[in-house]
Amino acid sequence: MIPGFHPDPSVCRVGDDYYLACSSFEYFPGVPVFHSRDLMHWTQIGNALDRPGQLRLLTTESSGGVYAPTLRHHDGRFWLITTNFSDGGTLLFTATDPAGPWSDPIRVPGVTGVDPDLAWDDDGNCWCAYAGEGGIQQVRIAPHTGESFGTPRRPWSGTPGAKAHEAPHLYRIGDYWYLLIAEGGTERGHGVAIARGPAPDGPFEPCPTNPFLTHRSTDHPIQNTGHGDLVQAPDGSWWMVLLGVRPSGGTPGWHVLGRETYLAPVRWADGWPLAGAVPQVMAPPPWPLRPVATPQVREDFDRGDLRPQWVSLRCRREAECTTRERPGWLTLRVNGGSLDDLSLTWVGRRQQHLSCRVRALIDPGEGRGGLGIRLDERHH
Repeated sequence: MIPGFHPDPSVCRVGDDYYLACSSFEYFPGVPVFHSRDLMHWTQIGNALDRPGQLRLLTTESSGGVYAPTLRHHDGRFWLITTNFSDGGTLLFTATDPAGPWSDPIRVPGVTGVDPDLAWDDDGNCWCAYAGEGGIQQVRIAPHTGESFGTPRRPWSGTPGAKAHEAPHLYRIGDYWYLLIAEGGTERGHGVAIARGPAPDGPFEPCPTNPFLTHRSTDHPIQNTGHGDLVQAPDGSWWMVLLGVRPSGGTPGWHVLGRETYLAPVRWADGWPLAGAVPQVMAPPPWPLRPVATPQVREDFDRGDLRPQWVSLRCRREAECTTRERPGWLTLRVNGGSLDDLSLTWVGRRQQHLSCRVRALIDPGEGRGGLGIRLDERHH
Protein backbone atom coordinates (compact mmCIF):
# COMPACT_ATOMS: atom_id res chain seq x y z
CA MET A 1 0.00 0.00 0.00
CA ILE A 2 2.74 2.48 1.01
CA PRO A 3 6.01 0.63 0.44
CA GLY A 4 9.32 1.45 2.03
CA PHE A 5 10.05 3.03 5.39
CA HIS A 6 6.54 4.18 6.44
CA PRO A 7 5.90 2.70 9.91
CA ASP A 8 3.18 3.16 12.54
CA PRO A 9 0.36 4.34 10.24
CA SER A 10 -2.62 6.28 11.60
CA VAL A 11 -5.62 7.05 9.41
CA CYS A 12 -8.78 9.16 9.48
CA ARG A 13 -11.57 9.81 6.96
CA VAL A 14 -13.26 13.11 6.17
CA GLY A 15 -16.12 12.64 3.71
CA ASP A 16 -14.73 10.65 0.79
CA ASP A 17 -11.11 11.49 1.59
CA TYR A 18 -8.65 9.51 3.68
CA TYR A 19 -5.59 10.95 5.35
CA LEU A 20 -2.70 8.98 6.82
CA ALA A 21 0.40 9.86 8.87
CA CYS A 22 3.49 7.79 9.75
CA SER A 23 6.48 7.88 12.06
CA SER A 24 9.64 9.59 10.83
CA PHE A 25 12.22 9.08 13.65
CA GLU A 26 15.47 11.04 13.04
CA TYR A 27 14.46 12.50 9.67
CA PHE A 28 13.46 16.09 8.91
CA PRO A 29 10.88 17.20 7.91
CA GLY A 30 8.90 14.83 10.10
CA VAL A 31 5.61 12.89 9.97
CA PRO A 32 4.76 12.36 6.28
CA VAL A 33 1.08 12.97 5.49
CA PHE A 34 -0.73 11.14 2.67
CA HIS A 35 -4.09 11.43 0.91
CA SER A 36 -6.22 8.76 -0.77
CA ARG A 37 -9.72 8.26 -2.11
CA ASP A 38 -9.68 4.43 -2.07
CA LEU A 39 -7.27 3.38 0.76
CA MET A 40 -5.01 1.67 -1.77
CA HIS A 41 -3.42 4.49 -3.75
CA TRP A 42 -1.77 7.19 -1.67
CA THR A 43 -0.12 10.50 -2.54
CA GLN A 44 2.14 12.31 -0.12
CA ILE A 45 0.78 15.84 0.32
CA GLY A 46 3.26 17.14 2.86
CA ASN A 47 5.08 16.65 6.13
CA ALA A 48 3.33 17.82 9.28
CA LEU A 49 6.51 18.91 11.07
CA ASP A 50 8.45 20.99 8.57
CA ARG A 51 9.79 23.85 10.71
CA PRO A 52 12.59 23.85 13.29
CA GLY A 53 10.16 25.31 15.82
CA GLN A 54 7.99 22.21 15.50
CA LEU A 55 10.73 19.60 15.47
CA ARG A 56 14.07 19.65 17.24
CA LEU A 57 16.16 16.55 16.67
CA LEU A 58 19.53 17.96 17.76
CA THR A 59 21.97 15.01 17.93
CA THR A 60 19.27 12.33 17.57
CA GLU A 61 20.64 8.98 16.46
CA SER A 62 18.78 6.43 14.37
CA SER A 63 15.58 5.06 15.94
CA GLY A 64 15.24 8.16 18.12
CA GLY A 65 13.19 11.23 17.34
CA VAL A 66 9.53 11.14 16.30
CA TYR A 67 7.54 8.04 17.25
CA ALA A 68 4.07 6.86 16.28
CA PRO A 69 1.59 9.69 15.57
CA THR A 70 -2.19 9.57 15.77
CA LEU A 71 -4.11 11.57 13.15
CA ARG A 72 -7.74 12.53 13.80
CA HIS A 73 -10.38 14.98 12.53
CA HIS A 74 -12.64 16.59 15.13
CA ASP A 75 -14.75 19.72 15.30
CA GLY A 76 -13.62 20.94 11.88
CA ARG A 77 -9.89 20.56 12.53
CA PHE A 78 -7.19 17.98 12.04
CA TRP A 79 -5.36 16.89 15.18
CA LEU A 80 -2.03 15.13 15.30
CA ILE A 81 -0.41 13.92 18.50
CA THR A 82 2.99 12.27 18.61
CA THR A 83 6.14 11.83 20.67
CA ASN A 84 9.52 13.41 20.05
CA PHE A 85 11.41 10.84 22.09
CA SER A 86 14.63 12.84 21.82
CA ASP A 87 13.28 16.26 22.76
CA GLY A 88 9.98 17.53 24.08
CA GLY A 89 8.05 14.36 24.89
CA THR A 90 4.38 14.34 23.83
CA LEU A 91 3.48 17.07 21.32
CA LEU A 92 0.12 17.99 19.79
CA PHE A 93 -0.46 19.88 16.53
CA THR A 94 -3.53 21.15 14.67
CA ALA A 95 -4.32 22.20 11.10
CA THR A 96 -7.31 23.12 8.96
CA ASP A 97 -5.61 21.55 5.93
CA PRO A 98 -3.73 18.25 6.42
CA ALA A 99 -1.24 19.36 3.76
CA GLY A 100 -0.25 22.13 6.15
CA PRO A 101 0.72 24.40 7.60
CA TRP A 102 0.45 22.71 10.99
CA SER A 103 0.54 24.67 14.22
CA ASP A 104 3.44 25.08 16.58
CA PRO A 105 3.55 22.26 19.16
CA ILE A 106 1.30 22.13 22.20
CA ARG A 107 3.23 20.25 24.87
CA VAL A 108 1.39 17.61 26.89
CA PRO A 109 3.63 17.04 29.94
CA GLY A 110 1.11 14.79 31.70
CA VAL A 111 1.50 12.13 28.97
CA THR A 112 4.89 10.61 29.70
CA GLY A 113 4.93 7.61 27.37
CA VAL A 114 4.86 7.02 23.60
CA ASP A 115 2.27 6.23 20.91
CA PRO A 116 -0.35 8.74 22.16
CA ASP A 117 -3.94 8.60 20.89
CA LEU A 118 -6.86 11.06 20.83
CA ALA A 119 -10.59 10.31 21.19
CA TRP A 120 -13.54 12.54 22.09
CA ASP A 121 -16.71 11.40 23.89
CA ASP A 122 -20.22 12.84 23.53
CA ASP A 123 -19.62 15.27 26.40
CA GLY A 124 -16.63 16.80 24.65
CA ASN A 125 -14.03 15.16 26.87
CA CYS A 126 -10.76 14.34 25.12
CA TRP A 127 -9.16 11.03 26.14
CA CYS A 128 -5.50 10.28 25.56
CA ALA A 129 -4.36 6.67 25.74
CA TYR A 130 -0.65 5.93 25.39
CA ALA A 131 2.00 3.30 26.01
CA GLY A 132 3.48 4.14 29.39
CA GLU A 133 5.37 2.43 32.14
CA GLY A 134 3.80 -0.95 32.79
CA GLY A 135 1.53 -0.95 29.73
CA ILE A 136 -1.35 1.11 28.35
CA GLN A 137 -2.18 4.28 30.29
CA GLN A 138 -5.09 6.68 29.87
CA VAL A 139 -5.80 10.25 31.00
CA ARG A 140 -8.15 13.07 30.01
CA ILE A 141 -6.49 16.12 28.48
CA ALA A 142 -7.40 19.60 27.25
CA PRO A 143 -6.11 19.40 23.67
CA HIS A 144 -5.99 23.18 23.16
CA THR A 145 -3.65 23.68 26.12
CA GLY A 146 -2.04 20.29 26.80
CA GLU A 147 -3.29 20.22 30.39
CA SER A 148 -4.15 16.79 31.82
CA PHE A 149 -6.77 15.96 34.44
CA GLY A 150 -6.31 13.41 37.18
CA THR A 151 -3.84 10.60 37.53
CA PRO A 152 -3.22 8.32 34.51
CA ARG A 153 -4.75 4.88 34.94
CA ARG A 154 -4.41 1.50 33.24
CA PRO A 155 -7.68 0.80 31.37
CA TRP A 156 -6.63 -2.67 30.14
CA SER A 157 -3.58 -4.87 30.63
CA GLY A 158 -3.70 -6.57 27.23
CA THR A 159 -3.38 -10.30 26.61
CA PRO A 160 -1.86 -12.11 29.62
CA GLY A 161 1.71 -13.18 28.89
CA ALA A 162 2.12 -10.86 25.89
CA LYS A 163 4.85 -8.22 26.05
CA ALA A 164 5.12 -4.64 24.84
CA HIS A 165 1.53 -3.40 24.98
CA GLU A 166 1.58 -0.24 22.86
CA ALA A 167 -0.05 1.74 20.02
CA PRO A 168 -3.49 2.22 21.65
CA HIS A 169 -6.43 3.63 19.69
CA LEU A 170 -9.84 4.28 21.24
CA TYR A 171 -13.08 4.31 19.20
CA ARG A 172 -16.81 4.61 19.77
CA ILE A 173 -18.45 1.99 17.50
CA GLY A 174 -22.12 1.24 18.02
CA ASP A 175 -22.94 0.62 21.67
CA TYR A 176 -19.34 0.02 22.75
CA TRP A 177 -16.06 1.77 23.20
CA TYR A 178 -13.22 -0.27 21.70
CA LEU A 179 -9.56 -0.09 22.75
CA LEU A 180 -7.24 -1.38 20.02
CA ILE A 181 -3.60 -2.08 20.91
CA ALA A 182 -0.45 -3.69 19.53
CA GLU A 183 1.37 -6.31 21.58
CA GLY A 184 4.07 -8.94 21.30
CA GLY A 185 6.87 -6.53 20.35
CA THR A 186 7.59 -5.16 16.90
CA GLU A 187 9.48 -8.27 15.75
CA ARG A 188 8.01 -11.62 14.62
CA GLY A 189 5.60 -11.80 17.58
CA HIS A 190 3.82 -8.58 16.69
CA GLY A 191 0.01 -8.59 16.64
CA VAL A 192 -3.17 -6.55 17.14
CA ALA A 193 -5.55 -7.10 20.08
CA ILE A 194 -8.78 -5.39 21.09
CA ALA A 195 -11.13 -4.98 24.06
CA ARG A 196 -14.51 -3.31 24.52
CA GLY A 197 -16.40 -1.57 27.28
CA PRO A 198 -19.42 0.65 28.03
CA ALA A 199 -17.44 3.88 28.48
CA PRO A 200 -14.18 5.39 27.19
CA ASP A 201 -12.48 4.48 30.46
CA GLY A 202 -13.93 0.95 30.55
CA PRO A 203 -14.16 -1.45 32.19
CA PHE A 204 -12.87 -3.37 29.17
CA GLU A 205 -13.36 -7.03 28.30
CA PRO A 206 -10.90 -8.60 25.84
CA CYS A 207 -11.86 -10.14 22.52
CA PRO A 208 -11.91 -13.95 22.94
CA THR A 209 -9.84 -14.42 19.76
CA ASN A 210 -6.98 -11.99 20.60
CA PRO A 211 -4.75 -11.28 18.85
CA PHE A 212 -7.28 -10.89 16.08
CA LEU A 213 -4.50 -10.16 13.57
CA THR A 214 -0.98 -11.57 13.61
CA HIS A 215 1.39 -13.39 11.25
CA ARG A 216 3.51 -14.91 14.00
CA SER A 217 4.57 -18.53 13.43
CA THR A 218 3.50 -18.41 9.76
CA ASP A 219 5.37 -18.47 6.46
CA HIS A 220 3.44 -15.44 5.19
CA PRO A 221 5.75 -13.20 3.11
CA ILE A 222 4.67 -10.19 5.18
CA GLN A 223 5.78 -10.45 8.83
CA ASN A 224 5.87 -8.35 12.03
CA THR A 225 2.28 -7.25 11.39
CA GLY A 226 0.80 -4.93 14.00
CA HIS A 227 0.27 -1.33 15.11
CA GLY A 228 -3.16 -1.08 13.50
CA ASP A 229 -5.71 1.74 13.16
CA LEU A 230 -9.35 1.23 12.13
CA VAL A 231 -11.34 3.31 9.66
CA GLN A 232 -14.85 2.98 8.19
CA ALA A 233 -15.44 3.65 4.48
CA PRO A 234 -18.45 5.64 3.19
CA ASP A 235 -20.09 2.37 2.09
CA GLY A 236 -20.05 1.08 5.68
CA SER A 237 -17.15 -1.36 5.22
CA TRP A 238 -14.32 -1.42 7.75
CA TRP A 239 -10.59 -1.49 7.18
CA MET A 240 -7.39 -1.46 9.16
CA VAL A 241 -4.07 0.09 8.25
CA LEU A 242 -1.09 -1.58 9.89
CA LEU A 243 2.64 -2.03 9.59
CA GLY A 244 4.54 -5.05 8.33
CA VAL A 245 7.89 -6.01 6.83
CA ARG A 246 9.08 -8.10 3.88
CA PRO A 247 11.93 -10.27 5.20
CA SER A 248 14.27 -11.84 2.66
CA GLY A 249 17.23 -14.16 2.64
CA GLY A 250 18.09 -16.91 5.10
CA THR A 251 16.88 -17.29 8.66
CA PRO A 252 15.87 -15.07 10.37
CA GLY A 253 15.50 -12.85 7.32
CA TRP A 254 16.08 -9.12 7.10
CA HIS A 255 14.08 -6.18 5.89
CA VAL A 256 16.28 -3.29 4.85
CA LEU A 257 13.29 -1.31 3.53
CA GLY A 258 12.04 -0.95 7.09
CA ARG A 259 8.47 -1.26 8.30
CA GLU A 260 5.87 -0.54 5.63
CA THR A 261 2.17 0.37 5.63
CA TYR A 262 -0.38 -2.31 4.70
CA LEU A 263 -4.15 -2.62 4.58
CA ALA A 264 -6.49 -5.39 5.78
CA PRO A 265 -10.28 -5.71 5.46
CA VAL A 266 -12.28 -6.01 8.67
CA ARG A 267 -15.72 -7.49 9.26
CA TRP A 268 -17.70 -7.67 12.50
CA ALA A 269 -19.26 -10.70 14.20
CA ASP A 270 -20.93 -10.70 17.62
CA GLY A 271 -19.59 -7.22 18.23
CA TRP A 272 -15.95 -8.15 17.56
CA PRO A 273 -13.74 -7.34 14.56
CA LEU A 274 -12.40 -10.12 12.35
CA ALA A 275 -9.42 -9.19 10.18
CA GLY A 276 -9.12 -10.49 6.65
CA ALA A 277 -5.94 -11.31 4.77
CA VAL A 278 -3.26 -8.69 4.30
CA PRO A 279 -2.90 -8.43 0.50
CA GLN A 280 0.46 -9.59 -0.80
CA VAL A 281 0.67 -6.85 -3.42
CA MET A 282 4.18 -5.98 -2.22
CA ALA A 283 5.42 -9.53 -1.62
CA PRO A 284 9.10 -10.06 -2.48
CA PRO A 285 10.20 -11.58 -5.79
CA PRO A 286 11.84 -15.02 -5.75
CA TRP A 287 15.25 -15.25 -4.13
CA PRO A 288 17.85 -14.44 -5.37
CA LEU A 289 16.53 -11.04 -6.36
CA ARG A 290 15.84 -10.44 -10.02
CA PRO A 291 15.12 -7.07 -11.62
CA VAL A 292 11.42 -6.25 -11.52
CA ALA A 293 9.43 -3.52 -13.21
CA THR A 294 9.08 -0.55 -10.85
CA PRO A 295 7.66 2.92 -11.48
CA GLN A 296 10.24 5.34 -12.80
CA VAL A 297 10.78 8.42 -10.68
CA ARG A 298 12.77 11.39 -11.95
CA GLU A 299 13.67 14.55 -10.04
CA ASP A 300 15.06 17.59 -11.85
CA PHE A 301 14.99 19.93 -8.83
CA ASP A 302 13.15 22.49 -10.94
CA ARG A 303 10.89 23.74 -8.12
CA GLY A 304 11.57 26.48 -5.64
CA ASP A 305 11.57 23.94 -2.84
CA LEU A 306 12.05 20.21 -2.41
CA ARG A 307 9.13 17.86 -2.87
CA PRO A 308 7.81 16.38 0.40
CA GLN A 309 9.37 12.97 -0.35
CA TRP A 310 12.87 14.41 0.22
CA VAL A 311 14.16 14.28 3.79
CA SER A 312 17.34 15.23 5.63
CA LEU A 313 18.96 14.00 8.80
CA ARG A 314 17.89 15.88 11.95
CA CYS A 315 17.60 19.30 10.29
CA ARG A 316 17.82 21.09 6.97
CA ARG A 317 19.54 24.46 6.77
CA GLU A 318 18.92 26.46 3.59
CA ALA A 319 22.53 27.64 3.65
CA GLU A 320 23.60 24.00 3.22
CA CYS A 321 20.76 22.77 1.00
CA THR A 322 18.88 24.76 -1.62
CA THR A 323 17.27 24.47 -5.09
CA ARG A 324 17.21 28.25 -5.56
CA GLU A 325 20.90 29.00 -6.04
CA ARG A 326 21.33 27.14 -9.31
CA PRO A 327 18.09 26.47 -11.25
CA GLY A 328 17.58 22.80 -12.03
CA TRP A 329 20.13 21.67 -9.44
CA LEU A 330 20.13 20.78 -5.77
CA THR A 331 23.05 22.65 -4.22
CA LEU A 332 24.57 21.10 -1.09
CA ARG A 333 27.41 22.48 1.04
CA VAL A 334 29.51 19.94 2.87
CA ASN A 335 29.09 19.53 6.61
CA GLY A 336 30.50 16.46 8.34
CA GLY A 337 33.31 14.17 7.38
CA SER A 338 31.34 11.04 6.44
CA LEU A 339 28.01 9.26 6.76
CA ASP A 340 29.17 8.12 10.21
CA ASP A 341 28.77 11.66 11.54
CA LEU A 342 25.64 12.92 13.29
CA SER A 343 26.10 16.38 11.78
CA LEU A 344 26.29 16.19 8.01
CA THR A 345 24.69 17.59 4.89
CA TRP A 346 22.47 14.85 3.54
CA VAL A 347 19.30 14.72 1.41
CA GLY A 348 17.59 11.51 0.42
CA ARG A 349 14.34 9.67 -0.12
CA ARG A 350 13.02 6.35 1.10
CA GLN A 351 13.85 3.27 -0.93
CA GLN A 352 10.50 1.63 -1.71
CA HIS A 353 11.43 -1.41 -3.81
CA LEU A 354 13.66 -4.39 -3.05
CA SER A 355 15.09 -4.23 -6.56
CA CYS A 356 15.78 -0.85 -8.12
CA ARG A 357 18.34 1.16 -10.06
CA VAL A 358 19.32 4.67 -9.00
CA ARG A 359 21.37 7.27 -10.87
CA ALA A 360 22.39 10.83 -10.04
CA LEU A 361 24.18 13.53 -12.02
CA ILE A 362 26.69 15.16 -9.67
CA ASP A 363 28.85 18.26 -10.15
CA PRO A 364 31.26 18.30 -7.16
CA GLY A 365 32.93 21.55 -8.21
CA GLU A 366 35.72 22.20 -5.73
CA GLY A 367 34.00 20.13 -3.05
CA ARG A 368 33.04 16.51 -2.52
CA GLY A 369 29.84 14.50 -2.48
CA GLY A 370 28.21 11.44 -3.91
CA LEU A 371 25.36 8.97 -4.03
CA GLY A 372 24.88 6.58 -1.10
CA ILE A 373 22.50 4.10 0.49
CA ARG A 374 21.88 4.66 4.19
CA LEU A 375 20.32 2.49 6.89
CA ASP A 376 21.80 4.24 9.95
CA GLU A 377 25.07 5.68 11.23
CA ARG A 378 26.69 2.25 11.24
CA HIS A 379 25.31 0.79 8.03
CA HIS A 380 25.61 2.72 4.76
